[in-house]
Amino acid sequence: MNNRLQALADAGVSIWLDDLSRERIASGNLAELIQDSGVVGVTTNPTIFAKALSDGDRYADQVTALKAAGTEVDDAVFELTTTDVQQACDVFMPVYKSTGGVDGRVSIEVDPGAAHDTDHTNVMAAKLWEAVDRPNLFVKIPATQAGLPAIAASISEGISINVTLIFSLERYRGVMDAYLYGLEQAAAEGRDLSTIASVASFFVSRVDSEVDKQLEAANNDNTELRGKAGIANARLAYEEYEKVFNGDRFAALAAKGANRQRPLWASTGVKNPDYPDTMYVTELVAPNIVNTMPEKTLHAVADHGEIHGDTVSGTYDDARATLEALAAAGISYDQVVDLLETEGLEKFDKSWDELRDTVRDELDKA
Repeated sequence: MNNRLQALADAGVSIWLDDLSRERIASGNLAELIQDSGVVGVTTNPTIFAKALSDGDRYADQVTALKAAGTEVDDAVFELTTTDVQQACDVFMPVYKSTGGVDGRVSIEVDPGAAHDTDHTNVMAAKLWEAVDRPNLFVKIPATQAGLPAIAASISEGISINVTLIFSLERYRGVMDAYLYGLEQAAAEGRDLSTIASVASFFVSRVDSEVDKQLEAANNDNTELRGKAGIANARLAYEEYEKVFNGDRFAALAAKGANRQRPLWASTGVKNPDYPDTMYVTELVAPNIVNTMPEKTLHAVADHGEIHGDTVSGTYDDARATLEALAAAGISYDQVVDLLETEGLEKFDKSWDELRDTVRDELDKA
């Protein structure tokens, strides 16, 4: 395994890949990344699936069969994506077993059209969980207000959840509360808590993109604040994580076998070429976290990432000072995170439409 990636793993970071395709699975590339790059999990999204479908011919036989069966587009999307995820879960099963279920996870998200519909989200999560039928699956649910009760309900039913699209510290607290409440309900129903897992996906680079844009639009001279908000926000999220999962409420659940809901750093590919291409990895190293990286970022870390152990613990006062300085510069934290959630949901919808269009085109061509 690459020395830099090994150092990252030794520091407590689980390395996940933000990409999946049937080509990766069938060619053995995914297995190679597990063996050589220490990749211990995968996240997916509709855009990733759409790209995979339009590249190569690995899906041709299944698409042909679906067309012959008269399968509708939405059902075809479901069949194609759950097949990929099921196969990826099988590839990662040895990792899942060797880590006691901590890693070896593959994520698939519910239809984003359900983001503001708690009941529909619950139904979709259960449907995905049943269809994939693998213990190392994570079902992705957006951390909207309607998503929080769906997260709690799914956890209570024994479904492992990747809570996605988290930008604000306040919403993150709500996510952790939903997880703990779900565990408490599961315990009350006699479920084995050790079989339930979750990660909370805190988005990083998008925060910097929006804050930097607002600083530039305001002709703000505080150039030293650019590229600082995302890391500061994530570090304060880790502080919240430590408070909750070192607290009495979780301790009572841990005594019954419950797992911590680990923070996951998402959106870790650098958008601004002026910034170091590994900054959302090297500056966010801490125990018990996941960093899900685009392959380009993974290769950059392997090539020149400088890993110096924990770069999060003990930075909280500095992180708060960064957000306070941004507020003094006229940047509203609440406005930024609210905007990013709204835009994130719009991107999810657009991504889902893109996937449906791609599947429709493939069915037409079959």
